[in-house]
This record gives sequence, structure tokens and C-alpha cells, in this order.
Amino acid sequence: MAASRITRDVFGTLPDGRKVERVVLRGEGGFEARIISHGAVLQALIAPDAKGGYDDVVLGHDAFAGYLAERKFFGATVGRYANRIAKGQFPLHGETVQLPVNNGPNALHGGLDGFDRKLWEIAEIEEGAEPAVVLTYISPHGEENYPGKLDVRVTYRVTGPAELSLVMEARTDRTTIVNLTNHSFFNLEGATSGTSILDHKLTVAADHFLAIDATAIPLPEPPRAVAGTPFDFRRARPVGERIRESDQQLRNGRGYDHTYCLARDGKLALAARLEAPRSGRIMELFTDQPGLQVYSGNYLDGTISGKGGRLIRQSDAMCLEPHIWPDAPNRPDFPSPRLDPGEVYRHQTVYRFSVRSP
Repeated sequence: MAASRITRDVFGTLPDGRKVERVVLRGEGGFEARIISHGAVLQALIAPDAKGGYDDVVLGHDAFAGYLAERKFFGATVGRYANRIAKGQFPLHGETVQLPVNNGPNALHGGLDGFDRKLWEIAEIEEGAEPAVVLTYISPHGEENYPGKLDVRVTYRVTGPAELSLVMEARTDRTTIVNLTNHSFFNLEGATSGTSILDHKLTVAADHFLAIDATAIPLPEPPRAVAGTPFDFRRARPVGERIRESDQQLRNGRGYDHTYCLARDGKLALAARLEAPRSGRIMELFTDQPGLQVYSGNYLDGTISGKGGRLIRQSDAMCLEPHIWPDAPNRPDFPSPRLDPGEVYRHQTVYRFSVRSP
């Protein structure tokens, strides 16, 4: 009998006594994805390097207490609305919906108590060649002032020797807005390597990005061309190559914290490629979403410790977050986040790992 590719155990306990479970999905060799039910978090992702070794490539915590102590979105499922909504307001059916603001004047990543802070239910576990775990959460009407009861389903599945697929689905009982993402912080040298991601080579399949104001809300203008700017990653180059240039957009984001506009039309396609110079790890990100938030870890300030007890500092990792564009509920010219009863919101992202050839 083949050995199981899935294990399930208790990762921690909430203050009210509820258990937080962990499910480990295994691919080939030492490839593993470890998911915890609090926040539907990708707690660890163990990927191969060019020398045949394996290491965890996402930031986070070794014990559950770290996730409770600080809300940093490490590996979390973010919703109901990933990224920002200006002034926490948007129009719906001729009325203005007011959300809690939690990021300066704006609403960010689902508000004060978003999906990243919820205990999800492990609804299904699938054994076999492509092991998977399905987590569900029902967000009641009015939670964080969002309209509609939202039934959310997130599936993590190992779909190749070193490949993790993530599918997010949602249904509503009344018209609402939805924009989900996974908020993993990647360092392909290893989560405890002590190295920066500034020398990682990044490629982004986008000709345009969204310029932002000082509060990270997209400016009232069409997407800007990346050509001739520090935001041009159409060919691979180090993340840090131009990050310290005197550019107003880099000032506004304190580095890269911008949405790249992907030509998708709802079809899964390559959005980004990240390569680490020493380990030789390569991650390709495929998504069907219209935007990719590229965030260079600008607000990581050394005030908390992560795996291995290491302090987490600026540019220790970067996020590549596929989603609908920020502030889209207020921008008819942006892809729409509206979800009506009878419709299904669906988001697929694939993380495919390989190594640099000798």
C-alpha cells in the first residue's frame, strides 16, 4: 500500500478552546504544503533547491501563538476584499456602503476582522496522486458591513511534483463584492536564510501598472505603461536593481507595492517568475486574475520574529498576490468585483517550482 500523502494534526488552540488544525500535503521528494485552519493559512511550503535540498520558502511562524499575536497576513487567505477600498466606501444599488477603515483612511484586506482571523472548517480531505484539502467559511450578512451571506470555499491541491494549486470560490445570497487572494511572503533562499529578496530576479507579464497616491489608492487615471520606469519587469531583473531610484511611485509605496495589470480574460496563464541566485529555486506563478500585487516587504520593520526566532526585516520576503484591482468597487473602468446571487466567484492560482539548470 502506498504511503499517505496527507497528514492531519492539531497546530494550536484559540483562546476560546477551539482547535486549530494543520494539514500537510506532499508531492514528490520533500515537496510539502502545510495549511492551518486559522485564516486558511499556507503555513509552510517546502520546495527543492538546485543542490537537491529542500527548504521552507514562505515567512510565518513555527507555533500558532505567533499568528495570534500579530496580524501580518503571513500566508493568509484574505477577504472579503483583498487590497484597499478608498475611504472604506463603495456604491451599491444607489446607496453607499461604509466599511470599517483600518489602513489610514482606507479599508484593507477585509477590515478589522477579516477572513485571515477566522477559524475555517476543514470540509474535505482528498488522498491520491493529487492530495488536497478543502476549507470553508461562511461569512454572515453584515460582517465588517459587507452585504450578503458569503459561502467561501478554498482548495489547496498538489498538482505536480513540486506544484501547488489554489482555487477560491464564493457564492452569495444577495449582491455584494468579492476579491480574495493568498498573502504568502516568499523568500526562495529560505524563510530563515537571513537573506534579502532584493537580488531575486523577477519577471512580471504585464505592460501596465496602477499608479497610486500616498495612501496606496490608484490614481484617477488609466494604467501606466511600465516602459521606461522602475516598474518594468517584462524581462528578468533583480527586485532591488531600481528600487532606490528617485521615483514618486516608489516613494508612495516605500518600494514596490503596486498592482500590475494582467491580460487574462479569465484564463490561467503565467503572471510572474521569481528566481533566487544562491539556491537556484525558481517559482512560476500562474493565475486567472486580472491583477498581481507586487509587494517588496516594505513595512516589515523588525518588530516581530518569525520562523527560527529570526527578526523579520524590510525586504526579507516579497508578496505576489493575484486579485482584482484595488478600489475596483469605485472604479467602473476597472475589472468588476460584483457578485450576484446564482453566480460563482472563482479564482485559481498555481505555484510551480523548479530549479536552475547547472
